[in-house]
Amino acid sequence: MAMKLVALLSGGIDSPVAAGLMAQRGAEMVLLHMDNRPFGSELGVRKAESLAEALRVFTGQAMPLYMAPHGENQAVNQERCQSSYQCVLCKRLMLRTAQAMAFRLGAQGIVMGDSLGQVASQTLNNIRAEQHGLRLPVLRPLIGLDKLEIEKLAKDMGTYGISITTDGQKECTAVPVRVITHASVEDILAEEAKVDLEDMAARSAERAVLVQRPG
Repeated sequence: MAMKLVALLSGGIDSPVAAGLMAQRGAEMVLLHMDNRPFGSELGVRKAESLAEALRVFTGQAMPLYMAPHGENQAVNQERCQSSYQCVLCKRLMLRTAQAMAFRLGAQGIVMGDSLGQVASQTLNNIRAEQHGLRLPVLRPLIGLDKLEIEKLAKDMGTYGISITTDGQKECTAVPVRVITHASVEDILAEEAKVDLEDMAARSAERAVLVQRPG
C-alpha cells in the first residue's frame, strides 16, 4: 500500500523540494500551509498556492492543498513564552497541526524541509525538541543536503523561481532577535506549560480548509 504523507509547505525553497522528493518515491502527498498572517504576508499564501500547482505539474499527483490558521497561535506564544523559544514552539505547533491533519486524512507520516545546520535553529537538539511526543514519524528528505544541492532540485522541479519571489518584507516578523539553538526537551516542555499547545494545534487543524482540489 502506498504511503500517504502530509507535507508542511511554506513559501520557501526547501519544503516544496522535500514534498517533491517524497512524491517521486511513490508517496501520496497532501500539502499543508500554515497561514502565518499577520506575522507573514499575503504573498506567502499566494506562493504556497503557486508552489502546489508547480508540484502537481512536476509529479503528476493531485496534491490537495490545505491551509490552517497559525498567526494567532504565534501571538499567544509571543505573549506568554520566552522569545528565544518562539521558533521551536512554532515548529512544535506546526508538527502537531500536521499530525492532527494526518490522523484526519488517514496519512502515516509528516514531511518537512529541514536541512541540518542550514539556519541557526536547525540543530539536532532543536529537531529532537520539536518532534518530542509526536505519534507519527517526521520525514526530512533534505537533512543531509546543502543549499546549492537543494536549489538545483528546486530548479529541476520548477519551484525555485516561485520560492525566491519577494515583496521586500520579512517572511516572518515573529522571529526574535535571538533564537535558541540547543533547546532541551525539558526546557521546551516548561515553556509549553505556559500555553495549551495541543489545544491550539487541534483548533488549527479543525479550522484548516481545502483551498485547492485539483481536477
